[in-house]
Amino acid sequence: MSTKKFRGKYRIDSARMKNYDYSQNATYFVTILTKNREKYFGEIVNQKIQLSEIGKIVEYEWFRTPEIRPDMNIALDQFVIMPNHIHGIIVIGDNQYNSASVVETPCIVETQCIASLRPASENEPYKNDFGPQRKILSSIIRGFKSAVTKKSREKFSGFAWQSRFHDHIIRNEKSLNRIRQYIIKNPELWHRDRNNPNLTHRNNNPLT
Repeated sequence: MSTKKFRGKYRIDSARMKNYDYSQNATYFVTILTKNREKYFGEIVNQKIQLSEIGKIVEYEWFRTPEIRPDMNIALDQFVIMPNHIHGIIVIGDNQYNSASVVETPCIVETQCIASLRPASENEPYKNDFGPQRKILSSIIRGFKSAVTKKSREKFSGFAWQSRFHDHIIRNEKSLNRIRQYIIKNPELWHRDRNNPNLTHRNNNPLT
Protein backbone atom coordinates (compact mmCIF):
# COMPACT_ATOMS: atom_id res chain seq x y z
CA MET A 1 0.00 0.00 0.00
CA SER A 2 1.44 3.38 -1.01
CA THR A 3 3.03 5.71 1.56
CA LYS A 4 3.65 8.51 -0.96
CA LYS A 5 0.10 9.80 -1.00
CA PHE A 6 -1.61 12.14 1.40
CA ARG A 7 -5.12 12.01 -0.06
CA GLY A 8 -4.66 8.45 -1.32
CA LYS A 9 -4.74 5.21 0.64
CA TYR A 10 -2.53 4.83 3.65
CA ARG A 11 -1.63 2.22 6.17
CA ILE A 12 -3.60 1.07 9.18
CA ASP A 13 -2.46 -0.36 12.45
CA SER A 14 -2.82 -4.00 11.41
CA ALA A 15 -0.69 -3.57 8.29
CA ARG A 16 2.52 -1.79 9.21
CA MET A 17 5.13 -0.99 6.56
CA LYS A 18 7.34 -4.01 6.02
CA ASN A 19 10.80 -3.68 7.59
CA TYR A 20 10.04 -0.18 8.92
CA ASP A 21 11.24 0.59 12.43
CA TYR A 22 8.46 2.47 14.19
CA SER A 23 10.78 3.47 17.04
CA GLN A 24 13.04 5.58 14.85
CA ASN A 25 12.88 9.34 14.67
CA ALA A 26 10.27 10.32 12.14
CA THR A 27 7.17 12.46 11.72
CA TYR A 28 3.81 10.68 11.56
CA PHE A 29 0.29 11.79 10.69
CA VAL A 30 -2.20 9.76 12.70
CA THR A 31 -5.99 9.49 12.65
CA ILE A 32 -7.88 7.79 15.47
CA LEU A 33 -11.63 7.17 15.32
CA THR A 34 -14.27 6.29 17.87
CA LYS A 35 -16.05 2.96 17.64
CA ASN A 36 -18.85 3.08 15.07
CA ARG A 37 -17.98 6.74 14.49
CA GLU A 38 -20.00 7.78 17.52
CA LYS A 39 -19.78 11.54 18.17
CA TYR A 40 -18.37 11.51 21.70
CA PHE A 41 -16.05 14.49 21.44
CA GLY A 42 -18.41 17.38 20.73
CA GLU A 43 -20.14 19.18 17.88
CA ILE A 44 -19.04 21.42 15.03
CA VAL A 45 -20.67 24.84 15.46
CA ASN A 46 -19.84 27.68 13.07
CA GLN A 47 -16.99 25.58 11.67
CA LYS A 48 -15.37 25.13 15.07
CA ILE A 49 -15.41 22.23 17.50
CA GLN A 50 -17.24 22.67 20.79
CA LEU A 51 -15.75 20.00 23.00
CA SER A 52 -17.77 17.69 25.20
CA GLU A 53 -16.42 16.47 28.54
CA ILE A 54 -14.88 13.49 26.77
CA GLY A 55 -13.46 15.79 24.09
CA LYS A 56 -11.70 17.78 26.81
CA ILE A 57 -10.23 14.55 28.18
CA VAL A 58 -8.92 13.72 24.70
CA GLU A 59 -7.30 17.14 24.42
CA TYR A 60 -5.70 16.86 27.87
CA GLU A 61 -4.32 13.37 27.32
CA TRP A 62 -2.98 14.15 23.83
CA PHE A 63 -0.92 17.08 25.07
CA ARG A 64 0.36 15.01 27.99
CA THR A 65 1.96 12.53 25.58
CA PRO A 66 5.49 14.06 25.51
CA GLU A 67 5.40 14.64 29.28
CA ILE A 68 4.62 11.05 30.21
CA ARG A 69 7.11 9.59 27.70
CA PRO A 70 10.15 11.88 28.09
CA ASP A 71 12.61 9.13 27.16
CA MET A 72 11.17 8.95 23.63
CA ASN A 73 11.78 12.64 22.82
CA ILE A 74 8.26 13.15 21.47
CA ALA A 75 7.03 16.42 19.97
CA LEU A 76 3.52 17.33 18.86
CA ASP A 77 2.60 19.40 15.82
CA GLN A 78 -0.80 20.33 14.35
CA PHE A 79 -3.76 18.62 16.00
CA VAL A 80 -7.55 18.74 15.81
CA ILE A 81 -10.39 17.06 17.66
CA MET A 82 -13.46 16.31 15.56
CA PRO A 83 -16.82 14.97 16.84
CA ASN A 84 -15.79 11.33 16.35
CA HIS A 85 -12.09 11.31 15.50
CA ILE A 86 -8.82 13.12 15.90
CA HIS A 87 -6.06 14.03 13.49
CA GLY A 88 -2.57 14.78 14.77
CA ILE A 89 1.05 15.01 13.76
CA ILE A 90 3.42 13.35 16.17
CA VAL A 91 7.22 13.30 16.07
CA ILE A 92 9.45 10.64 17.57
CA GLY A 93 12.81 12.34 17.97
CA ASP A 94 16.28 10.92 18.36
CA ASN A 95 16.43 8.92 21.58
CA GLN A 96 18.11 6.00 23.30
CA TYR A 97 15.91 3.51 21.44
CA ASN A 98 16.88 4.62 17.93
CA SER A 99 19.99 5.86 16.19
CA ALA A 100 18.84 7.92 13.18
CA SER A 101 19.69 11.61 12.95
CA VAL A 102 17.12 14.38 13.28
CA VAL A 103 16.49 17.41 11.10
CA GLU A 104 14.51 20.09 12.91
CA THR A 105 11.99 22.34 11.18
CA PRO A 106 10.22 25.16 13.06
CA CYS A 107 6.57 24.31 13.69
CA ILE A 108 3.98 26.82 12.49
CA VAL A 109 1.84 26.11 15.53
CA GLU A 110 3.22 28.59 18.04
CA THR A 111 1.92 26.86 21.15
CA GLN A 112 3.00 23.35 20.28
CA CYS A 113 6.32 22.15 18.97
CA ILE A 114 9.31 21.69 16.78
CA ALA A 115 8.45 19.28 13.95
CA SER A 116 11.28 16.93 12.98
CA LEU A 117 11.54 15.37 9.57
CA ARG A 118 13.50 12.21 8.97
CA PRO A 119 16.12 12.95 6.25
CA ALA A 120 15.49 9.87 4.13
CA SER A 121 14.97 9.23 0.45
CA GLU A 122 11.94 7.29 -0.76
CA ASN A 123 14.15 4.35 -1.71
CA GLU A 124 16.22 4.19 1.44
CA PRO A 125 16.00 0.78 3.13
CA TYR A 126 14.64 0.79 6.66
CA LYS A 127 15.97 -1.11 9.61
CA ASN A 128 13.92 -2.92 12.19
CA ASP A 129 16.64 -4.23 14.43
CA PHE A 130 16.54 -1.81 17.35
CA GLY A 131 14.07 -0.24 19.74
CA PRO A 132 11.89 -2.24 22.15
CA GLN A 133 8.31 -2.82 21.01
CA ARG A 134 6.99 -0.77 23.91
CA LYS A 135 8.83 2.28 22.51
CA ILE A 136 7.18 2.59 19.11
CA LEU A 137 4.35 4.59 17.54
CA SER A 138 1.74 1.93 18.28
CA SER A 139 2.61 1.92 21.97
CA ILE A 140 2.25 5.71 22.12
CA ILE A 141 -1.20 5.59 20.56
CA ARG A 142 -2.22 2.60 22.63
CA GLY A 143 -1.28 4.42 25.85
CA PHE A 144 -3.12 7.56 24.79
CA LYS A 145 -6.28 5.64 23.89
CA SER A 146 -6.15 3.67 27.13
CA ALA A 147 -5.88 6.82 29.27
CA VAL A 148 -8.79 8.48 27.47
CA THR A 149 -10.92 5.34 27.77
CA LYS A 150 -10.28 4.97 31.48
CA LYS A 151 -11.23 8.55 32.31
CA SER A 152 -14.11 8.74 29.85
CA ARG A 153 -15.81 5.63 31.16
CA GLU A 154 -16.03 7.25 34.57
CA LYS A 155 -18.55 9.60 32.95
CA PHE A 156 -19.90 7.51 30.08
CA SER A 157 -19.59 3.74 30.32
CA GLY A 158 -20.22 3.12 26.65
CA PHE A 159 -17.24 5.02 25.29
CA ALA A 160 -14.91 3.08 22.99
CA TRP A 161 -12.32 3.65 20.29
CA GLN A 162 -12.08 1.94 16.95
CA SER A 163 -9.53 -0.83 17.48
CA ARG A 164 -7.19 0.34 14.71
CA PHE A 165 -5.65 3.68 13.88
CA HIS A 166 -4.40 5.14 10.60
CA ASP A 167 -0.86 6.42 10.15
CA HIS A 168 1.15 8.06 7.40
CA ILE A 169 4.90 8.69 7.48
CA ILE A 170 5.61 12.32 6.56
CA ARG A 171 8.76 12.41 4.44
CA ASN A 172 9.30 16.03 3.46
CA GLU A 173 8.39 19.64 4.19
CA LYS A 174 5.88 19.88 1.35
CA SER A 175 3.89 16.93 2.66
CA LEU A 176 4.13 18.23 6.23
CA ASN A 177 2.66 21.60 5.30
CA ARG A 178 -0.08 20.03 3.19
CA ILE A 179 -1.15 17.78 6.07
CA ARG A 180 -1.03 20.70 8.50
CA GLN A 181 -3.44 22.61 6.29
CA TYR A 182 -5.69 19.57 5.98
CA ILE A 183 -5.88 19.32 9.77
CA ILE A 184 -6.54 23.04 10.21
CA LYS A 185 -9.38 23.00 7.68
CA ASN A 186 -11.00 19.83 9.00
CA PRO A 187 -13.71 21.53 11.12
CA GLU A 188 -14.89 23.78 8.28
CA LEU A 189 -15.13 20.75 5.97
CA TRP A 190 -17.09 18.59 8.43
CA HIS A 191 -20.17 18.79 6.21
CA ARG A 192 -18.40 16.59 3.66
CA ASP A 193 -16.11 14.60 5.94
CA ARG A 194 -16.39 10.85 5.29
CA ASN A 195 -16.47 10.30 9.06
CA ASN A 196 -19.57 12.47 9.45
CA PRO A 197 -22.43 10.05 10.25
CA ASN A 198 -24.88 12.49 8.65
CA LEU A 199 -23.13 12.30 5.29
CA THR A 200 -25.26 10.29 2.85
CA HIS A 201 -22.58 9.45 0.29
CA ARG A 202 -19.10 8.47 1.44
CA ASN A 203 -16.07 7.63 -0.64
CA ASN A 204 -13.33 5.22 0.39
CA ASN A 205 -10.72 7.87 1.15
CA PRO A 206 -10.28 8.27 4.91
CA LEU A 207 -8.85 11.77 4.46
CA THR A 208 -11.68 13.43 2.54
